[in-house]
Amino acid sequence: MAIQRNESDWQLRAACRGPQSAMFFPPQSPERREDKRERESRAKAICGECRVRPDCLDFAVDIREQHGIWGGLSENERKILRVV
Repeated sequence: MAIQRNESDWQLRAACRGPQSAMFFPPQSPERREDKRERESRAKAICGECRVRPDCLDFAVDIREQHGIWGGLSENERKILRVV
């Protein structure tokens, strides 16, 4: 019997899995602009080393994900992709 997984295979191989995953999404409390830029920069650096980045970005664009860094892009950067 095959094991059914809820996550796609690419998600299991993503570099963002684990304790650092929190930096990919804004915190519950308000965030200063400088803190947001630093957090997003660290998240994007992890994406830059990730071998499943294209799959992640395709997924986020397809589902119109509105939050966080996916495939190395922020919500606003992904919106631009949908327009083009």
